[in-house]
Amino acid sequence: MNILITGGAGFIGSHTVRLFVEKHPHYQVFNLDALTYAGNLESVKDLESKPNYHFIKGDITDETFIDTLFQTHRFDSVIHLAAESHVDRSIESPLDFVKTNILGALHLLNAFKKLWDSNFHTKRFYHISTDEVYGSLGETGLFTETTAYDPNSPYSASKASSDHFVRAYGETYGLPYVISNCSNNYGPNQFPEKLIPLFINNIINQQPLPVYGDGNYTRDWLYVIDHAKAIDLIFHEGDLGETYNIGGFNEWKNSDLVKLLCQQMDQKLGRPTGSSEQLISYVKDRPGHDKRYAIDATKISQKLNWKPSVTFEEGLSKTIDWYLNNPTWLENVNSGAYKDYYTKKHKLNKS
Repeated sequence: MNILITGGAGFIGSHTVRLFVEKHPHYQVFNLDALTYAGNLESVKDLESKPNYHFIKGDITDETFIDTLFQTHRFDSVIHLAAESHVDRSIESPLDFVKTNILGALHLLNAFKKLWDSNFHTKRFYHISTDEVYGSLGETGLFTETTAYDPNSPYSASKASSDHFVRAYGETYGLPYVISNCSNNYGPNQFPEKLIPLFINNIINQQPLPVYGDGNYTRDWLYVIDHAKAIDLIFHEGDLGETYNIGGFNEWKNSDLVKLLCQQMDQKLGRPTGSSEQLISYVKDRPGHDKRYAIDATKISQKLNWKPSVTFEEGLSKTIDWYLNNPTWLENVNSGAYKDYYTKKHKLNKS
């Protein structure tokens, strides 16, 4: 089986690619990534010698390139992870999110459809989305697979649109699809613009920890390796035409999360207890900030026997350890040096 995984040099994508390459050696796994700011080949460097792993640099917004790629490799299935995903960036530049998250998804759907037309037997298009498409919750309740869409940011609106297009291609053309919507991911090699790696990096360097608003925004946190395992299960055992919500059963207010992070960092860095909390500063809230997300992951738990493997305290500890044990990775991201890796690798391949 030839599987295309888009965004495989990104955070969730790199863990998914690794799982598929190592767990399914009989698959040929193609990692397609444009290597924008969040794509980092150092995150999949350990896979380069694997005979069933192939990296392709390319952009899903390039329709001609995508068509040619599908015709050349005749992918049996697609796991679509590539996306612009940072809410703050979507507020500053919404058109970038339209291009990647909507048009990029459409180019993939069209190429998949052209290649197989109605001969979709054993094929699968797996689209990975976010819980943010559901909007914001009050103090009670959970997002289920039937919750009405109510996106509040350009990012979540673009992901909601792509979800709708995937379902529409299933209904209109019979395209075999499955969708999952996940809660906030955390774990190793996440680009340090998201809350947890940003604050780990700032604590290491004794920089301020900017918390939006009153700090009471609540999120359900999912360890990225558990997410990759859920993706593997849904890809192989999920029913076509279905949506699965993936959450960590793990709600935390931002203020409580940051304090826990500070406590663990002080302990691991050998600093006086409470010293990192002194770095916390509450800053002006961002526009359209959703108050609370919480996923009901009962369906995937009951239907596919999936559940998180770690508590949040354990997962956070593992995450901090990874960043502390990989200072070069973090330094290269902070300096921008990680962007040179592909260029150097490409030159070596040509010589």
